[in-house]
Amino acid sequence: QVQLVESGGGSVQAGGSLRLSCAASGYTYSWYCMAWFRQAPGKGREVVAVIDSGGTTNYADSVKGRFTVSPDNAKNTLYLQMNSLKAEDTAMYYCALRRGRCFYSEYEYIYWGQGTQVTVSS
Repeated sequence: QVQLVESGGGSVQAGGSLRLSCAASGYTYSWYCMAWFRQAPGKGREVVAVIDSGGTTNYADSVKGRFTVSPDNAKNTLYLQMNSLKAEDTAMYYCALRRGRCFYSEYEYIYWGQGTQVTVSS
């Protein structure tokens, strides 16, 4: 079965950087989308970035220019490099996978990791 395991979260001061990893296994799709979502306390889950199997990426406006999503296909791992972090980036970050094209709604994704916490102090 498909498994997604996130890592790399932690606590950092505003302006700092973190790199999240999502190790994926068990899927055989040739056309797929992987996404990073986040959920802050008391808020809904929102998309951060998506990347399809062709390498096309899209980002939420709030993270454009600061976050970069990239795959390491040899390691079946997806990364999220987060720079210039702000207090409002504090959230639980989740990796998600779906067959087919990318969507920005959490309800379109079947497979999820357990999440990794990112806390940014100002």
